[in-house]
Amino acid sequence: MAALTLEKRGHTALITMSNPPANTWTKASLQQLKQLVLELEQDKSIYALVITGEGDKFFSAGADLKLFADGDKAVASDMARVFGDAFETLSRFRGVSIAAINGYAMGGGLEVALACDIRIAEQQAQMALPEAKVGLLPCAGGTQNLAWLVGEGWAKRMILCGERLKADTAMRIGLVEEVVPTGQALDAALALAEKVGEQSPSAITACKHLIQQGRSGTMQGALPLERELFVALFDTKDQVEGVQAFLQKRQPRWVNG
Repeated sequence: MAALTLEKRGHTALITMSNPPANTWTKASLQQLKQLVLELEQDKSIYALVITGEGDKFFSAGADLKLFADGDKAVASDMARVFGDAFETLSRFRGVSIAAINGYAMGGGLEVALACDIRIAEQQAQMALPEAKVGLLPCAGGTQNLAWLVGEGWAKRMILCGERLKADTAMRIGLVEEVVPTGQALDAALALAEKVGEQSPSAITACKHLIQQGRSGTMQGALPLERELFVALFDTKDQVEGVQAFLQKRQPRWVNG
């Protein structure tokens, strides 16, 4: 059985982590995630990506610690690289990525959610980056993405103090954008993804690039780029279609180009 399954629903791609009992990551599944995202990147009919976990207990428990039991640095180096490649590829996805957190999201399980644009958690979900408890650290973007989302103080509480958060606290500090009843994360994520289909895919890609630009650049550098990308959209068919559809009071027919 594949560790990840892919289903396309209209303009949305649904990726389900399917490695029971805890949907842990393996080298193969990480490589599969990277390949799936790259393939979806080329599919112009896909505007949004939703990722969730199979079952009703785990979103993902992260890496299987048995991989690191013998202290092999070569294995550690290889897995760190594969984790980074997979989640950075997800973060760069041109469309909107949404994590439907349907249970425990621990370690690399939370890091894949952090690599997404938006996170929706069920009320019973719990989230943590507990790597330091076993002498390790989050190596797939966790230290950077978490601090960027929730601030240095809460990132230090979770990573340095090993604090596990429930969904309501996660929402209060900005780790997740929405909390829904048990069993409803996927439906909520798919509904949000459907709203993405109402937007110009070309504009979404440009907007996402600008928003994430702030992580590595400055506002002074991003503002001229914002104007540059605004003008560049006039080279796309979507810009003409969007304005014409609005003026003609009809739904736009996007071509993602």
